[in-house]
Amino acid sequence: MMKGEDSEEVEIDLGDSSEHDEFDNGEEPQTLWRAPPALEEEENIHTSTLVEISDTKPLLNVRDPRGINDCLKVTFEDVIAEPVSVRSGDRIWIWSNALFEVCRVWIYRIVTVLLAIPISIISGLLFAILSCFHIWMVSPCVRCMFIGTRWLQSLWNIVMDIIGRPLFMSAGKCCGGFSVHLAEE
Repeated sequence: MMKGEDSEEVEIDLGDSSEHDEFDNGEEPQTLWRAPPALEEEENIHTSTLVEISDTKPLLNVRDPRGINDCLKVTFEDVIAEPVSVRSGDRIWIWSNALFEVCRVWIYRIVTVLLAIPISIISGLLFAILSCFHIWMVSPCVRCMFIGTRWLQSLWNIVMDIIGRPLFMSAGKCCGGFSVHLAEE
């Protein structure tokens, strides 16, 4: 995949490397596959005045702000790598790379269309039920338990003040006399 730093689109030339002599007359080679335009162009194409004033526009640009799915940034070279000793033809490698990228993107889009809305609804319901359960059941029960066991907390503090603190203070003073010196040989 050839990626230009300042160019606005990515082109993959699927032609043979020996065919470069044909295009010395100033014409660009015809590409069989072209990547989608850069994000800036895509935003301008698909944005309307409603989207520009919307609160959800930042969600369109940054979809993983916390980096939860950094492990899924997979490229062709992460999956398929040929050692120097065993190599396929250049055209096979280029076509495999292009087909991998196209299949990865389009299969993801198709599966997303089929599953995104149902999973979003199910996840929303699940988190709503869990939130309601936590707010109306767990938190009040924990509060009631703390209120009901306040005497046990006071008793535990007294026991630790009478037995635990003197025991650990004396053990700390006994062990405080030891010192360890490390010397390099």
